[in-house]
Amino acid sequence: MEVWVWLVGALVGAYVFVFGILRNLNQWRFVTRHGGRYNLPPGDMGWPLVGTLLPFLQAFRSGRPDSFIHHFASQYGKIGMYKTYLFGSPSVIVCVPEVCRHVLMNDEQFAFGYSKATRILTGSKALNTVSRPEHRRIRRLIASLISGNDALSIYIGHVEGIVITCLEEWATMKKPVEFLSEMKTMAFKILLHIFIGANTAAFIDKMEKLYTDFHLGFMSSAVDIPGTTFSRALKARNELIRIFESVLKEKRENLKNKVEENRKKDMTDLLLEVKDEEGHGLDDGCIIDLLIGFFFAGHETSAHSIMRAIMFLSENPETLCKAKAEQEKIVNARPTSERHRGLTMKEIKQMEYLSKVIDETLRKTSLAFTLSRETRTDVNLNGYTIPKGWKILVWTRAVHMDPEIYENPEEFDPSRWDNPKRRAGSFIPFGAGMRLCPGIDLSKLEIAIFLHYFIHGGFRLERVNPNCPENYLPLPRPTDNCLARVVRDS
Repeated sequence: MEVWVWLVGALVGAYVFVFGILRNLNQWRFVTRHGGRYNLPPGDMGWPLVGTLLPFLQAFRSGRPDSFIHHFASQYGKIGMYKTYLFGSPSVIVCVPEVCRHVLMNDEQFAFGYSKATRILTGSKALNTVSRPEHRRIRRLIASLISGNDALSIYIGHVEGIVITCLEEWATMKKPVEFLSEMKTMAFKILLHIFIGANTAAFIDKMEKLYTDFHLGFMSSAVDIPGTTFSRALKARNELIRIFESVLKEKRENLKNKVEENRKKDMTDLLLEVKDEEGHGLDDGCIIDLLIGFFFAGHETSAHSIMRAIMFLSENPETLCKAKAEQEKIVNARPTSERHRGLTMKEIKQMEYLSKVIDETLRKTSLAFTLSRETRTDVNLNGYTIPKGWKILVWTRAVHMDPEIYENPEEFDPSRWDNPKRRAGSFIPFGAGMRLCPGIDLSKLEIAIFLHYFIHGGFRLERVNPNCPENYLPLPRPTDNCLARVVRDS
């Protein structure tokens, strides 16, 4: 009898310790001990150290990523703001469009909330690490180079040649290919050609391998011990720096000696030439960190977006038919003698329906499920007081999949973009404000060109496993990387 009493007592004591003390340790550490100083939104601070990471991983690995936010909404009401402890920091998840926009637009109160590993790997002169005045100066300098009509018009030819070659090559393959993997390689070729004018197979292969190691480091702990993921990423970054230093040295020599003045300029040429109002340009360290960042952000986004757009079009014949009709109309409007020439910027701007297809792809896919910011000081946010140093997780996926904002959000429906009016902050795939992704126009240009040649060229995607499950981390993708045949109708 005494043994049973002892066992029951031990179990009760363990339960009290685990769920009465341990389970509430984060709540006490970050909320309760401040004695009501902060008016935080409701939520779940989770367990010590891990917070709510386990339910987050469970939701995203189960194929139901939205269930993570739905749990907060069902527990604490659909208020669109919830406190939690996630990714190693006390955080507030934000799903209200207007509040999301306020956070992303307000550079005075909210800084980038990237991890230590990300800050180290992107470099001290990257856009996400430099001071606000320097950030504004760099943005002004590079704006016309990465999103201006003149620059984009130059890049069209770079993109077209690679897209056409890749499509023709894939269509001749007898075996299925991992379409996503092929898209990543193609996107990388395009960026290398646009940014530094490189197009040799060996160099492209070397750079792609380096960026694979570099990319993995962003999701690791910043522990520089030989053999770790972060250590390999640092090694890859150092090698990328050496490569770009060599490229810059060669281009400066060419400029000095006026070599190849008539050749097509790439973005690095333009970055070397650009000057601000006072005649100051960009130093080599800044250019290198910009190039590293552009490559990192650019090839993944474009590759995944193009794959998704093709998948959605293949699954929606009516939408594909409308897109095809628009592309045929644009080509047929050319003089007969020019039917086979390349696209112009004017023609790309006429692709109104295709633009809706691209926006709907970005909305439904939500490649970056969250955008992270950090409070610079105590902040009043939508009636709540958020402490200095807390992360604000702008949950873009929750906004893009909210049925109160987008009717039937699970459906792929480009017609929802017929009405240009929408709630502020309800479409934020590239962020907003001064920190808006600078490559948005270049990315959309690349997607539009690929879709044009895929659709108008009579290509089709025949997936081997059309119903295969999805992985949602780190980016949403089919588990088979979209194994498929690229077929061209005769």
